[in-house]
Amino acid sequence: MRKLLKPNREVGIIGYGAYVPMYRIKAEEIGRVWGSTAYPIQEKSVPGLDEDTITIGIEAARNALKRAGIDPKLIRAVWLGTESKPYAVKPSGTVVAEAIGATPDLNAADFEFACKAGTEAIQAAMGFVGSGMADYAMAIGADTSQGRPGDALEFTASAGGAAYILAPKSPETLAYFEASYSYVTDTPDFWRRQHEHYPRHGNRFTGEPAYFHQIINAAKTLMEEMGYTPSDFDYAVFHQPNVKFPLTAAKILGIPKEKVLPGLLSGIIGNTYSGATLVGVSAVLDIAKPGDRILWVSFGSGAGSDAFSLVVQDAIEEKRDLAPKTMEYVNRKKYIDYALYAKARRKYIV
Repeated sequence: MRKLLKPNREVGIIGYGAYVPMYRIKAEEIGRVWGSTAYPIQEKSVPGLDEDTITIGIEAARNALKRAGIDPKLIRAVWLGTESKPYAVKPSGTVVAEAIGATPDLNAADFEFACKAGTEAIQAAMGFVGSGMADYAMAIGADTSQGRPGDALEFTASAGGAAYILAPKSPETLAYFEASYSYVTDTPDFWRRQHEHYPRHGNRFTGEPAYFHQIINAAKTLMEEMGYTPSDFDYAVFHQPNVKFPLTAAKILGIPKEKVLPGLLSGIIGNTYSGATLVGVSAVLDIAKPGDRILWVSFGSGAGSDAFSLVVQDAIEEKRDLAPKTMEYVNRKKYIDYALYAKARRKYIV
C-alpha cells in the first residue's frame, strides 16, 4: 500500500508570508493574576481589538503575494485553516480572497482539524496544483486561539498565521515538496463544543497518546518511506504548543535540537494553533540556503499529524527579502497588562 502522498506533477512554494500581532503579555503577568509560578513559555502574542483570524490571514496572504510576484487573479483556490474563525456560518476564505484581489474565479473554503488545519489546506493545495486543475493555490493557517481564564491554556493560546502559495515546481519556486504523509487516530484529547467559548482538554492525556503518538509516527513513516534518516534534514519544525513538546519529539526521533531551534517560536509568541507549524517553517525559510531539506510535522487534536519533506531552491535568495521576515514580526512588540489583555480577548465573556 502506498503511504506517501505525492502529486502527479511536482509542486513547490512560489510565495510565503507570515504575520504575528504586535501585542504581547508575559507569562509572569498571567501567573501574577492566577497565583502560578510555573510558566511553559516566556510570553505570547495577543490580537488587537481590530484583529481576528481573517485580518491575520490577509496580512500573511499579502506577504506571500509579494514574494510570489504573481497576479492574484491567477490563484484558483484560497483555503484557510483555523479553529477560531469569526463566523460560525460564513467562510473566512472568501474574505481573504476578496481582500487580496483573487475573486471571483476561484475556490474558497475554511478547513478545520484543530491545530493541523493549515497543513491540511497545504496538502489539498498540493493535490489541486499537482493534478493540473490549477497552477496556483493558496493555503493559510491562522488562529486567535482561546484559553479559559485561569486554565493552563491561557499561558500559551496566542495569535498568528502564515500563508503559502503553491505552484508547479520550477526555477521560480523557492522550495519544493518531495512528499507528504498523514497519520490520524480518534484521540479525544482536546475539544470545544458548539456555543462554548473555551476548549476543554484532557490534561496530561494530551501528551503521550495524542501529540507524541501522532507526531512520532508521522515523522518516522515519512522518513522510512522516503529512505531518509534524521541526518538527511537540515531543519525540523514540529507543532509547538509549548517549548518542551517539540524538543522532546526531536530527541525521540534522534534530531539534534540545533535543527529545531530556528523554527521554534512558541516560547516567545505562544501557540498560534493552526499557524504554529506554518509560522515556524516561514522563519526557517527566512534563513535557509538552497539545497537545505526541511522536515515539518504538524499536530491537531482529535488527533492527527501531517508530515512534509521540503527542499529549498535557488529562488529563495532573491525572494525572501521581498516581504517582512517572520522575526521582524516576532521582535515588533508592545507589552500589555492582564486588564488590557482581558479586554482584547473579551475575557469577561465566560
